[in-house]
Amino acid sequence: MSGMLASTNWQGRADVPTFENGDVSIYYETHGDGFPVLLIAPGGMRSAVSFWERTPWNPIEDLSGEFRVIAMDQRNAGSSTAPIRADDGWHVYTRDQLALLDHLGVDRFHVAGMCIGGPYCMGLIEAAPDRVASAVLFQTIGLKDNRQAFYDMFDGWAADLKAARPDVRDEDWEAFKHNMYDGDFLFNVDRRFVESCETPLLVLCGADLYHPEETSREIAELAPNATFIESWKEGDDRDRARAAVRDFLRDNTPT
Repeated sequence: MSGMLASTNWQGRADVPTFENGDVSIYYETHGDGFPVLLIAPGGMRSAVSFWERTPWNPIEDLSGEFRVIAMDQRNAGSSTAPIRADDGWHVYTRDQLALLDHLGVDRFHVAGMCIGGPYCMGLIEAAPDRVASAVLFQTIGLKDNRQAFYDMFDGWAADLKAARPDVRDEDWEAFKHNMYDGDFLFNVDRRFVESCETPLLVLCGADLYHPEETSREIAELAPNATFIESWKEGDDRDRARAAVRDFLRDNTPT
């Protein structure tokens, strides 16, 4: 959940500008052409484009031949920056993501997220259901006897930033942390929302402390239009899953 790698530009077109939105600066990359896919990287609070380099396969490489892939560093991760306030929470990330897509002239889009990207995907569906054509959730985070692990992960990220943010009070960091990780299930949406979600979902199973298998399975059971993939990281399973992700996005691309 921690550490960074240098960003790499993959084959095809690669534009690497920064989107300035008030006091928020978002680093992003676009690769390929076609229907847009917003990629939300793993890494917890450090979610950044570079984390795709250490995943079982890199969807930037895999999808940019057919889709317009938009990858971004979340605020205060990688090369993106933003103020830190006591009332920050999941909603400010959703706002950044939609503002970037608006800036790029994107109306409808697919979204694919790994790790913390799972809740971000669901937050986008909740905020803009008519804009999200489908969502792919790679081993989403979720609450399963692990809340302290998320508090600790947040604290580690905050500790790395505090020296450069002397204006942020300790109580503001604490409030932000609890806004992020005091929720139930996916932290930002509850089971009732998932049950009501008509957006097509492809759920690739998690299997560790931060990404509980039970969470992935429950999303697939609750959501009315969900497809579940249990094994997807190695060998033939990986090849089949890569093809399944491409087929899922292709099948749910508006004509």
